[in-house]
Amino acid sequence: MKKFNTSPLSGMQELLPTEQVVFDKLKQNISDVYHHHGFLSIETPIIERTDILLAKAGGDTEKQIYFVNKTAESADAPDQALRFDHTVPLARYVVEHNNDLAFPFCVTQINRNFRGERAQRGRFREFYQCDADIIGREKLPIAYDAKVIACIYDALKTFNLPKMRIRLSNRKVLSGFLETLNLTKKSAEISDVIDHAEKIPLEASREKLEKLGLDREQVRKVCDFMFVRGSYEEAERKLNDILDGNTEKVAEGLNELKIVTNLLAKQCEDANIDVDFMIIRGLDYYTGTVFETFLEDYREIGSISSGGRYENLASNFTEQKFPGVGGSIGLTRLFFVLNEIGLIKTDSENLPIDYCILPFGEDEYDFALKVAKELQKEGNVVDIDYNETKLGKRLDRASKIARFAIVIGDSEASSREVEIKDLETGEKAKRQF
Repeated sequence: MKKFNTSPLSGMQELLPTEQVVFDKLKQNISDVYHHHGFLSIETPIIERTDILLAKAGGDTEKQIYFVNKTAESADAPDQALRFDHTVPLARYVVEHNNDLAFPFCVTQINRNFRGERAQRGRFREFYQCDADIIGREKLPIAYDAKVIACIYDALKTFNLPKMRIRLSNRKVLSGFLETLNLTKKSAEISDVIDHAEKIPLEASREKLEKLGLDREQVRKVCDFMFVRGSYEEAERKLNDILDGNTEKVAEGLNELKIVTNLLAKQCEDANIDVDFMIIRGLDYYTGTVFETFLEDYREIGSISSGGRYENLASNFTEQKFPGVGGSIGLTRLFFVLNEIGLIKTDSENLPIDYCILPFGEDEYDFALKVAKELQKEGNVVDIDYNETKLGKRLDRASKIARFAIVIGDSEASSREVEIKDLETGEKAKRQF
């Protein structure tokens, strides 16, 4: 009987070794792709000053932050907290080190973040995010938006996933659209309705808009707007049908969308790309391009990557302007849902050990170490089992962690020849050391 509850805290993920091997491989694959696209790796501290994290966070972020008390007796409001994403700490990092960085600064961070939101199945409080961001000084060409999205798309392709679809929008289009309807003052509330519209019936979205005080014609146009989807040309035509005329902000957003979709099509020739005005992104620091990536046949799991353009994220920290664009793969959640629906296999091919060596006793240790060193030189992961239990139990342990087993007794140590057993198939092969 356990003396304590030893299960992990709610919303914290723990993996078995075979699962961890797959998780680590996926994380390394993402890192490798980011690196090949020219992104430099950094790590920011897990703990940040509270005023830094809340400076441009918006929404319900403060309710989700894990605050850090320096001492248990402290009665003061905590001035430190665990970071909830990589983007806000990155803004601080760029301001702090801008004299030593080369701009545009292409940077990746792959590490844990923390959010105190209500834990749900597949939604975690501690989770890995794999971020790719590009920061400019004073200005950043719109072409970099396509570079970030293409990089993340290439990283997702290493998962060998089924058909993916990239959904793009631009916050300037929404802002300009609401401006034409004289709804700018209600943009935050309307954005929230659009952001959640895909998960509820259309009539429920209509009712929410009516409760915000929109008249019948405004409700109709907002609903028509958020269901615009297709190629850039289709989206532009549908939007023009909804509006009597484009504002300057709508035109600017459409032009940016056109550039990004054209460049993205050339960089990701096999990608399915939609302009989709239902893509809003909840965080209010996004100012232009926003995107999400979905699995076409598994829409119920939600987006598997997301991000966008932010022009003013560092404005709370400095008078200098550092516009940026970034995207993220939420690896912890993605691993969980893909494993749940059988798109990730954690089987014998992903065992953490290649060879498990089982010497009978101390007389065989020297030869066992020699065999292990030779196999390690070849790039293999090797375990030596020094237990003195029965061979059957030792082989049972080996089958749970390793692909191959090598039993070393007196005859093997003398002849320097071993028998390598494939623990999955039972096949055996001789080898001289």
